[in-house]
Formats: sequence, C-alpha cells, structure tokens
Amino acid sequence: MIILGIDPGLRTTGFGVIEKHGNKLRYIASGTVKTGSEGELPPRLKVILRGVSEIVGTYQPDCAAIEKVFVNVNPQSTLLLGQARGAAICALVHADLSVAEYTALQVKQAVTGHGKAAKEQVQDMVSRLLSLPGLPGSDAADALGVAICHANSIDALAMLGALAPQLQGLRMKRGRLVG
Repeated sequence: MIILGIDPGLRTTGFGVIEKHGNKLRYIASGTVKTGSEGELPPRLKVILRGVSEIVGTYQPDCAAIEKVFVNVNPQSTLLLGQARGAAICALVHADLSVAEYTALQVKQAVTGHGKAAKEQVQDMVSRLLSLPGLPGSDAADALGVAICHANSIDALAMLGALAPQLQGLRMKRGRLVG
C-alpha cells in the first residue's frame, strides 16, 4: 500500500510518500510544494492544489493522510493555514483518495514515542525508520511522519471496521462499552 502524507503550509507544503508492506515501511519520495511568501492568496492556493495533484498523479498513492490545523496565537495565520490545508484536501479527494487526519501530537507520538518531540527529533526518527541516507527537510520530514503515523494506524482502523457490526447498539459509559 502506498501512502501519501501531507504537512500543509501556505508558504511550503511538505509531502512524503511511503510504501507499507506488512510491517515494513519503504521510502519512495518526499519534498515540498512552495508558493513563496508574496502574492495574492488565490494563486498561492492554486499552486498547492496543482502541486498535490501532480504528486498524486506521479506516485499513485492508495490513500492519504494530512496533519490537522492547530490554533495559532494569531487567528489570521490559523485561517490562512486552514485554507492551504483545504486546497491540499481538495486535490486528494478529487483524486478519489481516502484522507485520514492526524494532529501534530499524534504524529510525533507515532514517530518518536513522545508527543512533545522537537522538529529535529522527528527528522532524526523519520530518517531512521525509513533508513534514509540523511535528514529530510523539516516540512518533508513532517509529511513523512504523517504517512508513518497513518501506516501505523491502518491495521487498527481495519480491525475496528471489522468489529463495527458487532459494536452496533453499544455506547460508552464511564469509559466502558455497555449495551
């Protein structure tokens, strides 16, 4: 299974493509889609949309995962990041890919085992987990981390999907499933 991870950003959107075969992960590609820091918003969003679409066309992933937006101190920055994320998601769903979403905390936890890991720790662990010859750039490393997080979650999600019919009619009460 080929997984595309996306780390959205208005200036730089990172991408990472990996293959999951059983419990093994193999690096395929990574990089960035750059829009620069100048210019009107709509053309910059178009660059993200087209860039992610080209990546999908090139690597033909089976599924995708994207990092969720966190709320910044500056609400305007959060809105702009959300729009960049939306452009990337549109490219993914337009290609009929399923899109999973993970928080930065979930990604860091999956990659480093610690939800408050520094960017450098994520880069180092991504490099180790994928047996890369060097460290990827921070945006590409974050995107590869998103892909790794999804690769680690796929089996658990499939099990939950298989159990779904058996869980119908149950609800949570005080942290336990009850009928």
